[in-house]
Amino acid sequence: MTTEHPLTAQAGALIELERYDDAKALLARRLAEDPTDVRAWTRLGRCHQLTKDHAEALRATDEALAIAPEDYNAMLLRAYVLRSLHRWEEAQQAARAAIGLNSEYFAAYSLLAELLFLPPRQETWQEAVDLAREAVRRGPEEVGAYMTLWKLAGVAQNTAWMDQIERQILQIDPTNAFALEYQTMRAAKAPGVRAADAAEMYAGALATAPTSYSLTRGLDQATYRLLRGTRWLALICLVCAGAMVNLFPEEGEAPELPVPIGTRLWVLVVMAAIWAFGAFRRYRRLRAGVQLNVRSVLRRGTWSRIVLAQAALALLCGLLIAEVPWTERTVPQMLFWVGLAPTAATIWFDRKKAK
Repeated sequence: MTTEHPLTAQAGALIELERYDDAKALLARRLAEDPTDVRAWTRLGRCHQLTKDHAEALRATDEALAIAPEDYNAMLLRAYVLRSLHRWEEAQQAARAAIGLNSEYFAAYSLLAELLFLPPRQETWQEAVDLAREAVRRGPEEVGAYMTLWKLAGVAQNTAWMDQIERQILQIDPTNAFALEYQTMRAAKAPGVRAADAAEMYAGALATAPTSYSLTRGLDQATYRLLRGTRWLALICLVCAGAMVNLFPEEGEAPELPVPIGTRLWVLVVMAAIWAFGAFRRYRRLRAGVQLNVRSVLRRGTWSRIVLAQAALALLCGLLIAEVPWTERTVPQMLFWVGLAPTAATIWFDRKKAK
């Protein structure tokens, strides 16, 4: 194996650090010294590709292949650049040539598989699947190989296949943000999953992939669902208070007012139990990340504050109905509708805010 020149090696390190301009400057120096350095031309092409200057990237790979037509890395890079330029047929030819130069490495198989189904074409579908599976066989520990297979599953809209591939990726790399996002979202959005459980799933995944926008958004949505649940607790308290006073009695069934103090205190105990078990206990059992997000969502979201205000209004009206010794039903009836109407007007409308 030819020893790599120090300038070329240093440029490779700069590329890894995403310091592309510095890498280009070093490679220009190196190529001025020795214009036959194939690795320098290939790395220069990679710099141009990463900075979206595809025309210059193609020129650099052509220079490398003019010097060494059998260089696998230059040929593979050329295929990637041609794909970026939407020159599909030429990209396929370059990918096939790369496979011919090095049939043991997975990357060219994955690239050719993607070129054969993007844009989707029925006549090349089976070949694309075979190539993607061959890529996995050649690189059983390479996430990139599985990603190509996942894309094929996505085009086929085969969610079971996608789920299987995501699990395989997480076996290779438990911190892989892409697979973690999809696995978490799929589990959190499954039928019957409670908002608290969904929030726990998203918070757990965010501990591994803290920069994931999808997971952050999912946690916000689950947290909003939790806040929406407080309105139901408040409405239950409001209905309990209304039932105690019998706000809308049928003829001959109206108990005398005011309601005895013992009954009023008992309803207060029932309300406290509803909130203790339905909200406070559940909130205390949530992980710290979810608790912090509840406060964050309340600060950031207007609808979150509206939901909490509606719950507070309904609860306040219920408390007034239950604890004030009313001598007639007119005012408690008004309080009942004041507590019920704002929530009833929006409780179905704002379901889309949780999606």
